[in-house]
Amino acid sequence: MNIPMPSLRPDDGDELAALCKAAGDPLRLNVLRALANDSFGVLELAQIFAIGQSGMSHHLKVLAQAELVATRREGNAIFYRRALPHTELLGGKLHAALLEEVDSLSLPVDVQSRIGQVHGQRAAASQDFFARVAEKFRAQQDLIAGLAQYRDSVLALLDKLSFSDEATALEVGPGDGGFLPELARRFHQVTALDNSPAMLDLARQLCERESLGNVRLQLADALSSTTIKADCVVLNMVLHHFAAPAEALKQMAGLLHPGGSLLVTDLCSHNQNWAREACGDLWLGFEQDDLARWATAAGLVPGDSLYVGLRNGFQIQVRHFQRPAGDTHHR
Repeated sequence: MNIPMPSLRPDDGDELAALCKAAGDPLRLNVLRALANDSFGVLELAQIFAIGQSGMSHHLKVLAQAELVATRREGNAIFYRRALPHTELLGGKLHAALLEEVDSLSLPVDVQSRIGQVHGQRAAASQDFFARVAEKFRAQQDLIAGLAQYRDSVLALLDKLSFSDEATALEVGPGDGGFLPELARRFHQVTALDNSPAMLDLARQLCERESLGNVRLQLADALSSTTIKADCVVLNMVLHHFAAPAEALKQMAGLLHPGGSLLVTDLCSHNQNWAREACGDLWLGFEQDDLARWATAAGLVPGDSLYVGLRNGFQIQVRHFQRPAGDTHHR
């Protein structure tokens, strides 16, 4: 008896063909490799791979059509990052396998050198940017990285995770509460934890304006709040204010239910020392490997990551770490 095979619709074939076409060029594979822990603009990528801007734009268009890269506009600049594979969708498993293979490769030495040059140019741009706005920076601390610049990336990771209808979320250090409406729409109950009465009052005003009835505000120190548990813990631009971030991640892991997710958004390592005084930063961002190592030591499993390049020369990392489902006790 002949068993009928699943039919492949023309549109499905086009999607898979676009993915295979995008992966069929060594330069495009190297672009994906370069975007593993970074995001770049067209001109930066053209410089890194020593080709013209129009040629690089063509390659990026092919990658975008195959949904292997995603874009984010900041002013007149467009930054490219790797798109997350969705393994439950058509081509998703192929997408994930492609990135796994790409990440096992090393970029050519000259390409690595030019990436270093781009990072140096970003650092110079950052210094120039803040030299021009220094006199008003104290009143505009989010000039480094405001919520609007990383909100979509955090939501991209958050919406890929599967939470039950009864799932709960905890945001540590919610600031003025700008991210709480997003959490309130996605979780049954949300707790906002802050040790600053003034900031918590701002968050309270926002919750009242937005009628967020499922958000509870609590004045407390996250490092000593061992009784609170949630399915998702969110730290947006908070970790660099902790004196001991590795220990803080361990404490955050203890706030998660087994199988829960920790989302950390923070700056990548930078050398702008003025941020300590102007913003109260204790850490000048973090190395990506350090965050992964600290999270692993805390009993968490590193998941997907996104990287957001900013026009002012800084870069944001958005990281997902998960507590294993079978972990019934916090180490």
